[in-house]
Amino acid sequence: MTIDAHAIEALFTHARTHNKWTSEPVTDADLHAIFDMMKFGPTSANSSPARFVFVRTPEGKAKLKPTLSAGNLDKTMSAPVTVIVAHDPKFYDQLPKLFPHADARSWFAGNDALAAETAFRNGSLQGAYLIMAARALGIDSGAMSGFDKAAVDAAFFAHSGWKSNFLINLGHGDHSCVFPRSPRFSFDEACVLA
Repeated sequence: MTIDAHAIEALFTHARTHNKWTSEPVTDADLHAIFDMMKFGPTSANSSPARFVFVRTPEGKAKLKPTLSAGNLDKTMSAPVTVIVAHDPKFYDQLPKLFPHADARSWFAGNDALAAETAFRNGSLQGAYLIMAARALGIDSGAMSGFDKAAVDAAFFAHSGWKSNFLINLGHGDHSCVFPRSPRFSFDEACVLA
């Protein structure tokens, strides 16, 4: 099964990163719908290490604000929702539930380097899936670095031990404020057939 041209446009060719937002809200029901779609994206051994904090209240934004770089401040404070994409370093404790047909927990428990690499890689994938799920549901996004990870971890994850990776602003983008699309590599510039 292939998706139609309109879906490809919504997900890739016409989708844009947004920095300014309309007043249209992103509801908690929208966030549940995004997650319920995103969670089906593949991760190694179904590890699903990503954890998400949907910052959407004035109190949450006030907690996030001092961790942001100056260039990310206005667009984040004005976004209806900012997602902290994080990962659980001890994701493998959930593998008996998520990957029950093998003792996958034993692959990672006691191997901190492999666990950290797996959590970061697969959590990053899940953050990308979240962007695509939001786009599929008509919600725009703006992913970014440019924040103090240690400060975010202290403010939001002191009790869970989760580790922040990147942020995603979610909302309905103001299309009049989108930058012109930047160039992309051609196939021959970025790919090798081996």
